[in-house]
Amino acid sequence: MAHDKVNGCIIMKDLYYNVKNNTWVKVIDDSNVVVGMTDIAQSLAGPLLHAKTKAPGTTRRLAKPIATVESGKYVGPVKSPVAGEITKVNEALAGDAGLINRSPYKDGWIVEMKANDLQADLAEMVTGDEAVEAYRKKIEEEGIECTHLEGTDSYD
Repeated sequence: MAHDKVNGCIIMKDLYYNVKNNTWVKVIDDSNVVVGMTDIAQSLAGPLLHAKTKAPGTTRRLAKPIATVESGKYVGPVKSPVAGEITKVNEALAGDAGLINRSPYKDGWIVEMKANDLQADLAEMVTGDEAVEAYRKKIEEEGIECTHLEGTDSYD
């Protein structure tokens, strides 16, 4: 699994990122994707206590909330990086929102969506080395340092 680390923050090179909203997209096929929060987002939020997703069948416009997450210091939306319909939610998050902290790119995914126009949405995102450089700039400008909870997936 190819990735880079910037200030302790893991950036997977095979995903697409909306850097502004700290969300990632994994393409399943020509219209279906998995969506989650980045390592940067989980670090900024801190240990998550609750994650409430929108229900399957909910249609979302770009940057509208697909979920709300809550930690001891933060409550906020997870904004959709694609426009489309939520087809599946990660049921495990209801009982353990900390999955997002421990495994932001694997077990802590948030929803699956059927995108209205996936190619147009992906064109607005970054992937690979471009994503690493975009996050390197953001991390340096904002002084972000990623922290990981005990039991976090190892990407080394």
